[in-house]
Amino acid sequence: MKKRRRSQPVFKPYHQNQVVLLPPSIDEMITPGHLVRLVSVAVDRISIDSILSTYKGGGTSSWHPRMMLKVVVYAYTQRIYSSRRIAKALREDIHFMWLSGGNRPDFRTLNNFRSSRLKGVIDEVFTAILELLIEEGLVKFEDLYLDGTKLESSANRYTFVWAKTVKRNKGKLQDKIRILLDQIDRVNEEENREYGDRDLEEVGGEEGFDSERLKKRLTELQDRLKGQPEDDALKKACKTIEKVLLPRQERYEQQEDLLGGRNSCSKTDPDATFMRMKGDMAGSCQLRPGYNVQMGVEGQFVLSYSIHQNPGDTGHLIPHLEELKARWGKLPRHLIADGAYGSEENYQYLEGQQVEAYVKYPSFHFEKTRKFREDMFRSENLPYEEETDTYVCPGGKKLRYLYDSSHVTANGYRSWFSVYESEGCSDCPLKSRCHKGEGNRRIRVNKTLRGYRRKARELLETDEGRRYRSQRGVEVESVFGQIKQNMGFRRFMLRGLEKISIEYGLLAIAHNLKKWKRNRKGSDAEPYGILSFFRFCFQFA
Repeated sequence: MKKRRRSQPVFKPYHQNQVVLLPPSIDEMITPGHLVRLVSVAVDRISIDSILSTYKGGGTSSWHPRMMLKVVVYAYTQRIYSSRRIAKALREDIHFMWLSGGNRPDFRTLNNFRSSRLKGVIDEVFTAILELLIEEGLVKFEDLYLDGTKLESSANRYTFVWAKTVKRNKGKLQDKIRILLDQIDRVNEEENREYGDRDLEEVGGEEGFDSERLKKRLTELQDRLKGQPEDDALKKACKTIEKVLLPRQERYEQQEDLLGGRNSCSKTDPDATFMRMKGDMAGSCQLRPGYNVQMGVEGQFVLSYSIHQNPGDTGHLIPHLEELKARWGKLPRHLIADGAYGSEENYQYLEGQQVEAYVKYPSFHFEKTRKFREDMFRSENLPYEEETDTYVCPGGKKLRYLYDSSHVTANGYRSWFSVYESEGCSDCPLKSRCHKGEGNRRIRVNKTLRGYRRKARELLETDEGRRYRSQRGVEVESVFGQIKQNMGFRRFMLRGLEKISIEYGLLAIAHNLKKWKRNRKGSDAEPYGILSFFRFCFQFA
């Protein structure tokens, strides 16, 4: 039997330095329905007058802002956030070459455009893109699914400033200053009458010394030293205040200004606050400098975003909605949020704005459990007698009204609580199960909040409420998943609250354009250019 002869492989022609009659058109190499075309069309349709106003006349020519905006927005859709990588893509990526028209701005120009030219105008650009989505019928501006997430800052993770540490060290410094000045005043009885306790109280007072008061006292001591140049104790004290105590006092005051009432901040990014981020695969949840990003979504399109410095979500609902109202002049009809936003302040605000609040409160799901319903000692389950304004405990004792107390939130909202106390718990056999205090049991009741919770519970238990609750995770959590996981954005590139807002605004625009691209039906074929027409004719020549 003859051995079968093996056939030789055949390859397609390969001529690396092949010469063409006409230069190739980059436009023909871009797929008709590619995302880069949508980015170009969307940016061409919006007004960029606010960006143009940042340019001054005269001097050398500048790169066109519309081209720069297209490049930066498209870069964010492609998970390219570094200005150096964007500049590299303009030299190597054919889509960036087509979008920029062959222009190649360097990374410094790109970063300056993003961090300076877009400062204060990124909201207008985001709103203009959102108006295009409304025109396309993709956004109705009726439902707003609100939630927050924490994103890490680019600051050093170990350059932290803690408010408690600053306060403690500043208190110790004040004690050192007082002791030193007391020692100086005791040296000379005559000077003690002029600069003694009365003068110390006028300069320092009960609040202590600030840097200005300490400078004033240092000036007085230096003037005294001129008349007593041989006083070594006074000379040493002036040197200690000038070289050690005063710089430390100024540093603590500067750190307090950076904190601005927060519990912590970063030295390399003072606007960032140390927050507990979600853990990695090993389950570690360490404190890292970051920002709290609040985002409103409808149809998985980002309708609103805001950047905050405090980790809690409760106090950010009203500022977020106020920004949205200032941008659009109105609020959506329905607001859907989780239990982190269910506070009296937020319920009252939404009721005043005539917004249907499908907002859960922290104990919404727990109230449905058997453990909650059968716990007869909980204040929520105690019977209330409206005629006598008393609550009745399981032991038959009445809890009578004592007084009202209040609590002020970080936003300045004051909520009131009614305090009730039992008639007597000493002889009650159920005391060990009821409470662990030594005296009679007291409860605090916020009747206004209970009324809002009752309305929210009734609204959430309707068919529409159940639909909104089930849809909330699909709407907003999937957007966070797209941004963090699919787009790989887990840490900001810029620093400072203003620049962070620019960066997340570009990220929100990029997400909306990508979502718009996925929702478009069919391909948006572009007309053939003049070179394509000539090539078509040469085929039949």
